Amino acid sequence: MKMHLLKGLSFIMLSGQLMACNENQPSQPDDPLINKTSAQAQPQTELEYKELEWTDLMPKDDLDALMNPPAYLSEIEDGSEADQIDGSLNNNSASESDDRYQQALTSTRVIEKMDGQAIRLPGFVVPLAYNEQQMVTQFLLVPFFGACIHVPPPPPNQVIFVEYAKGLTISNFYDPIWVSGVLSTKLVQSDMGTSAYQLQLDSYQRYDEQ
Repeated sequence: MKMHLLKGLSFIMLSGQLMACNENQPSQPDDPLINKTSAQAQPQTELEYKELEWTDLMPKDDLDALMNPPAYLSEIEDGSEADQIDGSLNNNSASESDDRYQQALTSTRVIEKMDGQAIRLPGFVVPLAYNEQQMVTQFLLVPFFGACIHVPPPPPNQVIFVEYAKGLTISNFYDPIWVSGVLSTKLVQSDMGTSAYQLQLDSYQRYDEQ
């Protein structure tokens, strides 16, 4: 996985822990991310998209909390039963704990100045809805796939709900894409998790075609 998409979050940049978390994950297909015969969205040239990092969407105190995880996490063995979580984002359970780390894991707090901004951002696609041609019309964009306690799913303020009526044809969900569009600070709940941002997609492309 291209974990550098979320620069600065050292708590997820632990490749050994990621391997342990993903031992039971399905193997990655060899197919290209986007079917090159499908029509991609065309960029709107009148907008100038500001390239963001995922940490730009998170309040600093949430980021600080996630970069300093509590000591009890080190007592849970990588790959153990206690380390596993289900396959959904599982980020929509409000935390009433005094544990600042746990609160940050479910934080819906946003950067208000991002509302209405034209942005460009890389991420992974979590499909939510398809059209009759089996093209993805709604999805969650995330900075990484969390699979265990040591590398938990991204919090809501690190998840973006995206709609694209024309649909994306994707054959490899393990590879990231670039998306460009207008961001809004709108809370959206789905079966796969909660997102604190929404994006009106204007264009997309493979991550390696930046």
